[in-house]
Amino acid sequence: MTRSLQGKVALVTGGGSGVGAAIALALADEGARVVIAGRRMDALNEIAAQSERIIPIVVDVTDEGSSRQLFDRIRSNVGPLDIAIANAGSAISTPFQKLDLATWKSQIDLNLTGVFLTFQHGLPDMLAKNGGRLIAIASTAGLKGYPYVAAYAAAKHGVIGLVQSLALELAKSGVTVNAVCPGFTETPMLERSIETIMQKTGKSHADAVAALVASNPQKRLIQPQEIAQTVLWLCGPHSGSVTGQAISVSGGEI
Repeated sequence: MTRSLQGKVALVTGGGSGVGAAIALALADEGARVVIAGRRMDALNEIAAQSERIIPIVVDVTDEGSSRQLFDRIRSNVGPLDIAIANAGSAISTPFQKLDLATWKSQIDLNLTGVFLTFQHGLPDMLAKNGGRLIAIASTAGLKGYPYVAAYAAAKHGVIGLVQSLALELAKSGVTVNAVCPGFTETPMLERSIETIMQKTGKSHADAVAALVASNPQKRLIQPQEIAQTVLWLCGPHSGSVTGQAISVSGGEI
């Protein structure tokens, strides 16, 4: 049986855990050869060991030279890129008046500039093929504000603006550009946020989770596989007219 992404070459940044790992495994299961990129080779190797179609490469997505080397290696060792998933990111929680410039810049670099570099370096292969998929894993923090994560929310709002603008630029090229915006998702990154809530408020683990899911009408955490399946659909052959969208995967959160 032919798989929907047979013969495609994909990249997932931040592919060593959580949402990125789920996306990489889903793409590989549909026949794509998938490069997962991140800063920790041990984490990347753990995911790559789960599929012969997954190739791990270390990268710093915030560094232009490191990003360019990543794409050169993909082109030389795997093939021209069809799909780029800009997933790498993290959130730092702090009151705005305690937010220093270094933290602000690091959040913008990772959550916005990393997407910019991934898209810019991945696009030429797709234009040469007259088709491709650029997908950013943003957040509901790109659609609304949340307290104590001003830098993260600003970066994710920037990602949505980048996606919408680039989609219009590329509308006739065959390359689609979209963002997936998860709500609170059960990942190691969220677990760190829960631990911070527990430390700062004295809440139990269950109460900290309840506080996070309160804004989700379904009153639950999103699962990484739900995001992966949304990405899989965007990468498939029947989503060519879907571009410039910020798709909320959040249980109906507004």
